[in-house]
Amino acid sequence: MKWFGRKAGRDETRPALSGGFARSGVPILGEWPRHYEAQARDAYLGNAVAQRAVKLVAETLGAAPLSASDPAIAALVGARSGGQALLPTVAAQMLLHGNAYVQLLRDPAGGVAALYALRPERVAVETDAGGWPVAYRYRVGSVATRLDADPVRPALVHIRAFHPLDDHYGLGCLGAAAGAVAIHNAATRWGKGLLDNAARPSGALVYEPGDGSALSGDQHARLKAELDAFIGAPNAGRPMLLEGGLKWQALSLSPAELDFSGTKAAAAREIALAFGVPPMLLGLPGDSTHANYREANRALWRSTVVPLAETILTALAQGLSGWFPDARLTVDLNAVPALAEERERLWASVSAAEFLTGEEKRALLGLC
Repeated sequence: MKWFGRKAGRDETRPALSGGFARSGVPILGEWPRHYEAQARDAYLGNAVAQRAVKLVAETLGAAPLSASDPAIAALVGARSGGQALLPTVAAQMLLHGNAYVQLLRDPAGGVAALYALRPERVAVETDAGGWPVAYRYRVGSVATRLDADPVRPALVHIRAFHPLDDHYGLGCLGAAAGAVAIHNAATRWGKGLLDNAARPSGALVYEPGDGSALSGDQHARLKAELDAFIGAPNAGRPMLLEGGLKWQALSLSPAELDFSGTKAAAAREIALAFGVPPMLLGLPGDSTHANYREANRALWRSTVVPLAETILTALAQGLSGWFPDARLTVDLNAVPALAEERERLWASVSAAEFLTGEEKRALLGLC
């Protein structure tokens, strides 16, 4: 098997890496966080919509029924290593970072004992003079481990999403979702601020002494200190005693200024779009083009889960082919409940085709 371009033209020099992207492959966009760690903290750790979208795709892929050429392959992929569920972890890393690095842990006899997904931001690709990957360096603190990119029996399998401007690192969804995540988080903080202030804008104290005089510095400082005792939700409704020509003038915001909820909903839908999840499955209101939940679930499988699963499973099967010749690992679409209606229609149309032989029908249904 030819890995990492080891074929005709192997000695040719590859283009240089782009300098406009961080090493993690995340683009630099305006004032949004520039590094993967900051974007992951804002999106996955601090945003309910982004976290739910990633978990929905990852957990759905992790629960997908698999078909393997060898039961040992399915056992390796389905086993937990160090408490880690491989497929959901790899799927989440692909969505967030755009890269997944699966280490093939060996047993004393040289076989594959377990598969473990390394944290992608800790891995760097080491290239030769021509720009081709020859090894990977996994760094934890000051300790770096070098893993060779053996074309036959690799120590690590690199799975990456498409990146138009980088030769060795994939592009995740965090960069595209960063703006919407920032807007959604800001709207959440704005709503929290309104609740902290009795869910209404503050007012103003108007000083009208009648003789045109102004407050002295001491009077202004004392008044400001007294107002601090009326700020916040715990003091909502607390009566205020005014004296010396002071009166309270309530202020209000226009409906357009208070429409941050619409902006927040639009940002939430954009986050769902970035991660390939129909908004209906996240409970987001409006702009749903799906007739029902079942159709939205089928769209999630067809447009997001199945393509991502094919990318991950094909790479894992190729990495294991040195130990399992002709290794094959796919999602058994016949056993996916969300796609049952499609499979029923396919089976009905193939069964009704009298011009096909039995073997041809089995091949069209993927049973051969």
